[in-house]
Amino acid sequence: MEHLNFSKDEKIVEVKDYSVSQEVFSLYYNRAYDLVLTDPVPSKEKLGSYYQSENYISHTDGKRNFFERLYQSVKKVALRRKVDLLFRQNNTVGTLLDIGCGTGDFLVEAQKRGWTVTGFEPSDQARVLAEKKGVRLISDFKELADASFDVITLWHVLEHIPNLEEQIVELKRLLKADGKLVLAVPNYKSYDATYYKEYWAAYDVPRHIWHFSQNSIARIFSTFQFKIEEVQPMIFDSFYVSLLSEEYKTGKRNWIKAFLVGLRSNVEARNSMEYSSLVYCLAKVD
Repeated sequence: MEHLNFSKDEKIVEVKDYSVSQEVFSLYYNRAYDLVLTDPVPSKEKLGSYYQSENYISHTDGKRNFFERLYQSVKKVALRRKVDLLFRQNNTVGTLLDIGCGTGDFLVEAQKRGWTVTGFEPSDQARVLAEKKGVRLISDFKELADASFDVITLWHVLEHIPNLEEQIVELKRLLKADGKLVLAVPNYKSYDATYYKEYWAAYDVPRHIWHFSQNSIARIFSTFQFKIEEVQPMIFDSFYVSLLSEEYKTGKRNWIKAFLVGLRSNVEARNSMEYSSLVYCLAKVD
């Protein structure tokens, strides 16, 4: 197995952290993996401070306003679709590990439908909420034996992980020989990304360290003997991301404009598959 070479070949743009620190970070392009990297990456000690915001919605069950209530309603539909995808990939129920499980709702839904679930969540705030819902959580991957899981999922998590190569090796260790790895990540080649440029909310620097394309996922994971078996769009993401991007760009949540940009992003992606976010289903090939 070769080691990954994440060289910063070309500076693309500077992007502001609109949601927490208001600091500015640079994005660099890596030719080898068709990947975009955030620079600088905060230290391990400082990284947690960039998640300390009441507006970091994936770490709460908040319904304080119309936007949060809408988010939670859409999330319920998305959760059912995610569990449906597990059945398509595994053909039956089995053992499931969700990394970055947030407040645990996906694991609760999967558990209701027969899966044996385990979660990992580094955020103390989110972990407390998940534990109250009765899902099993671990604090260290070392607690888990080799080849423990039929399916491992990372829903908008891979882009957050500083030690990417080390994490992929660990995923491979934990997955059964015929197991499936399911990843959801933003796609910087989507229409909404090219439209909003430095205001694109899914850059979410510095919490998002890596910014992937379809080529990125294929090239990186082939290095670790994974192959992509299926790619699916997350059609709701273009609307959510466009709404936040409008606020970053104009200072207002322009609902109609955001809807139109999100809709065009999905229409443009019908042939190219360059949706705002994509779900990749991968299998080990060794």
